[in-house]
Amino acid sequence: MDMVMASTTTEATLYRLMTWLTPSFPVGAFSYSHGLEWAVESGDIRDLDSLTNWLSDLLAQGSGRNDAILLAEAWRAAMASDWQRLADICELALALSPARERHLETAMQGRSFASAIATSWPCAAISELQQRAGTAIAYPVAVGAASAGHGLPLEPVVAAYLHGFVANLVSAGVRLIPLGQTDGQRALVALEGPVGEAARQAIQSDLDDLGAAMFRADIAAMKHETQYTRLFRS
Repeated sequence: MDMVMASTTTEATLYRLMTWLTPSFPVGAFSYSHGLEWAVESGDIRDLDSLTNWLSDLLAQGSGRNDAILLAEAWRAAMASDWQRLADICELALALSPARERHLETAMQGRSFASAIATSWPCAAISELQQRAGTAIAYPVAVGAASAGHGLPLEPVVAAYLHGFVANLVSAGVRLIPLGQTDGQRALVALEGPVGEAARQAIQSDLDDLGAAMFRADIAAMKHETQYTRLFRS
């Protein structure tokens, strides 16, 4: 019986994560490049190696790392039904955005994610988050709250979120550099280790560990705001 229950739980976890973090989930992730568009135009990113190095740095010491920590902390707050702490984490996540477009990126995706969950996969955690945060919801906080609200274990949630994060940026890189689809897959292979390590580090961290040192990526987000020709919103 225990084995059957564990199998069912695992299947439910995988089903929800594959649904929520797939490109078809209505958050508009494909519209954002996270500053990658400017990095390509400036020559910082020009091939497979420079793309994977840039994304590895985001995971180790940039926004990917911070997002994973914020997601984990939101998950813990929602699991404890500490709704005020969840709202405070959301406010902090938005305040950490280093540029207007980075703020737009996380807030729009977070609002869309929470709305889709509330409509199709309702749970108390998302309802409480929407009541307290309104329409300004950071994307990783929304994912953490929904995952806790549905009882999903933290480890696969963080790993799946980070995979979705890099997969979307690899897709942007394939279009912008441009690269072939095979090189896109090579990038995902190269990022498997960094994603796993970033997930493990995030789970062991708390809000006191937040911080980033990838200034070039933040500058890219700022520069993209005035880039003359653009395919992406960030």
